[in-house]
Amino acid sequence: MLETSARLLRLLSLFQTHREWSGAALADRLGVTPRTVRRDVERLRELGYPVHSTPGTAGGYRLGAGARLPPLLLDDDEAVAVAVGLRQSAGGGVAGIEETSVRALAKLEQVLPDRLRHRVGALTAYTVPMLGAGGGPTVDPAVLTELANACRDNERLRFAYRDHGGAGSRRTVEPHRLVCARRHWYLVAWDVDREGWRTFRADRITPKPPHGPRFEPRQPPAEDLAAYVSEGVAAGAYAERATVLLKVSAEAAAERISPSAGVLEPVDAHSCLLHTGAHHLDVLVLHVVLMGFDFEVREPPELTEHLRRIRDRLDRALG
Repeated sequence: MLETSARLLRLLSLFQTHREWSGAALADRLGVTPRTVRRDVERLRELGYPVHSTPGTAGGYRLGAGARLPPLLLDDDEAVAVAVGLRQSAGGGVAGIEETSVRALAKLEQVLPDRLRHRVGALTAYTVPMLGAGGGPTVDPAVLTELANACRDNERLRFAYRDHGGAGSRRTVEPHRLVCARRHWYLVAWDVDREGWRTFRADRITPKPPHGPRFEPRQPPAEDLAAYVSEGVAAGAYAERATVLLKVSAEAAAERISPSAGVLEPVDAHSCLLHTGAHHLDVLVLHVVLMGFDFEVREPPELTEHLRRIRDRLDRALG
């Protein structure tokens, strides 16, 4: 039985290396008779793999597209290439697939042999990515996969954390999800000691294993976790908060305003509300003015007064 199972895996691997095989070529590669090849093909079909056959001297076998993804059997070089590519994507190399890349990378690194894990680590360590000026902070992909695994396994996570001011703390959390927003990674988790939901910047997390034990997942703080994180990092964490009417559509505003810089709320086809925040009114003024859109301050009134004072100062400077 073991010999048959190993041969089926080998047969499946051969189907994934070439589009079509003749029965004789498969028999030669596997060291069996053509009749055994036919039986093994039938076993693969019974397991749900869509193996198509063409009769005749020019015929053969090929693996077609099915209703589900079959296990991919990769050789060492292929596994290293896929892992390195996923690490690059997880770091924001391709917009829109960062979170998917982290999940796939977590699955792949879980089964990588040590010899391949060392090769992936060496290749990544000595590869310098060229990021644009708008790139976010660097996050070690190994940290991201460790966080993703803890979320998947419902396992308590322990880590050292630095806040925006540089102050350090030790945290024990029940991790729920990773959220990516414009090259910034955030961990949404229940803080065990503070008894509440918190959002942590992944680049400020240093895991401190061992982790555990397992926990029963809680009801998440919001259905739309992306909006929840965006609101928290854009306004909720700051001393000064503001709501500004932008005279531009929400779609156009989103091209310049990242989710971490503010929450956009559509009003109509030509305007939207921006909910944002900063540690000081001066920073709020710069943030709103430098976006390049016409705007009206809805709240707070202190921001309007601050804008007037800055306008008068600029008038004096220009005069």
